[in-house]
Amino acid sequence: MSVQEETFHGFANPVDPSPAELRAWAYQPDSVPLASMPPDWDLLVAGDHLVQTLFDLAMDQSCPARRFALHCLYIYAADGIRTNFRAHPKRRFRKLVEQAERVGDDLMRNWAHNSRVLLARPDLFVYRDWCEGGLVRENRRL
Repeated sequence: MSVQEETFHGFANPVDPSPAELRAWAYQPDSVPLASMPPDWDLLVAGDHLVQTLFDLAMDQSCPARRFALHCLYIYAADGIRTNFRAHPKRRFRKLVEQAERVGDDLMRNWAHNSRVLLARPDLFVYRDWCEGGLVRENRRL
């Protein structure tokens, strides 16, 4: 099920988009191309404020920006794990992983699996995979 906005008119502040703005953009991503966003926009939006929105978008198989949202979830997971959950609450992270395992499709179950592997073995962190989209592009399990 997807919840689509009718028209997206842009971000009031692209460095700090609201959940509603991010959701509206995700269903019309060509309205503001990623190339026009601030540098490292993926790193900027992959935080606690937007993680539930990103998760919902990544769960929606019909969302045009689904892969971007999933990419941000990989960043979020790696950031939390690598900072020993000083960057993000461990409880929130675990709830997202459990939900992805229960009701997610292959892409989301792979994210949950890879997140659990990284949690158990932080030494497996590879920046290209977790922060540059490698695991999303290759859709592989660690």
